[in-house]
Amino acid sequence: MTIHQSPEAFGYEKFLHAHQSKEVLRFIACGSVDDGKSTLIGRLLHDTKQIFDDQVTALQRDSRKHGTQGQEVDLALLVDGLQAEREQGITIDVAYRFFSTETRSFIVADTPGHEQYTRNMATGASTADVAVILVDARQGLTRQTRRHALLVSLLGIKRVALAVNKMDLTGWSQDTFDRIVSGFQEFAAPLGFAEIRAIPLSAKNGDNVVLPGTAAAWYQGGPLLSYLEEVPVKSEERAAAFRLPVQWVNRPNSDFRGFSGLIASGSVAPGDRVVIAPSGKTSTIARIFTADGDLKRASEGQSVTIVLADEVDASRGSIIATADAPLTVTDTLDVRLFWALETELTPGASLWAKIGTVTTNAVVKSIRSRIDPETGRAAPADKLGVNDIGEVTLNLDREVAVDPYADNRDTGSLILIDRETTDTAALGLVKSSIAVSPKGEEAARKGTPRPAGGFLARLRWVFGGI
Repeated sequence: MTIHQSPEAFGYEKFLHAHQSKEVLRFIACGSVDDGKSTLIGRLLHDTKQIFDDQVTALQRDSRKHGTQGQEVDLALLVDGLQAEREQGITIDVAYRFFSTETRSFIVADTPGHEQYTRNMATGASTADVAVILVDARQGLTRQTRRHALLVSLLGIKRVALAVNKMDLTGWSQDTFDRIVSGFQEFAAPLGFAEIRAIPLSAKNGDNVVLPGTAAAWYQGGPLLSYLEEVPVKSEERAAAFRLPVQWVNRPNSDFRGFSGLIASGSVAPGDRVVIAPSGKTSTIARIFTADGDLKRASEGQSVTIVLADEVDASRGSIIATADAPLTVTDTLDVRLFWALETELTPGASLWAKIGTVTTNAVVKSIRSRIDPETGRAAPADKLGVNDIGEVTLNLDREVAVDPYADNRDTGSLILIDRETTDTAALGLVKSSIAVSPKGEEAARKGTPRPAGGFLARLRWVFGGI
């Protein structure tokens, strides 16, 4: 006779609660072609015992057909799932994988190394807290290594693990390791990283990935996983102000009117003063409503419905922000663009700009410069080609509210969309030098909070559709 036990008997609730309370670290694995990014992630999954028996069996079968490690299991196939990736032995698309340890849960993005897929790499970096930049010890720093380091710095990632891979193929040479680390630190000096942790490892063999390696007696640090478990999840440089982009006006009857959305940053509690954009009106939080009941405080990452004490003008595309830190209103944006289309971008080009839940017409007023991906220096330019990074001024046909990207990723980012194909054409980061509209200047003179527009809640799909 089969005895059926309740989930509580197996401790499922305790198990789920333990995982729900863990911090989540998002990190990206990037670097040049064939530096071992997919193998490294496969090793993390394998050595943290995140692979089921049937997956191991399938991996062994696939390794015989598509593997690049001879008769050995090719861990890269755990991540490279596309047929084209397996046939070519490269990563094309961004692959997200989840794993967990006793300390923390992780979401890792395996990104392409080929220059033509740089736009896909930016997708993974857009939501990451930490970057793991791989370097093949035999090849040293490459153009794409420098490009990826520049990209992750521009996208606001402040902490980097420099994973010098394939050290076993150099005899675990300390001179090789030191030379690579010194070169990277020299290049990265002006990029503003808060921390660079260099780790010699072998993803294929597992040395210094999850468990400490024994081959490099000269290395006194811990393995990569130890660093990922200890690195701070949230930026220590700033605490973003409260921002709730309104996704839906919740009005089930005449007695209830709330504004629903995902809190992009900060926290709020009943009684707090807020400003509504674009109306510029102020009010007070009366209730924070959820399906599980009212909250005494709501924070970043929570989906809530906010009820205000006053009747104010707000709709989808508005932002509820803390009254003492309003956004800036403008119809002209100075942005740093990551251009993704094969067709060149030139002044006068007309596109759609999606700034959060607001979609508006945008015209390229000027292209001021192009950034060299190897040096990070800007040079005058009048056009941008595919995968180019440049400084651009946009004219919009309506006012929007934004923060500088350095202050807030969500309210300081946008995407440009091709009108004919609806492909995503570019990722834009709002610079600190924002041209404020006359309306915004007038509001500032009157002491009225500047009205706001929308936000880009997540950049995960930044280059979706390409």
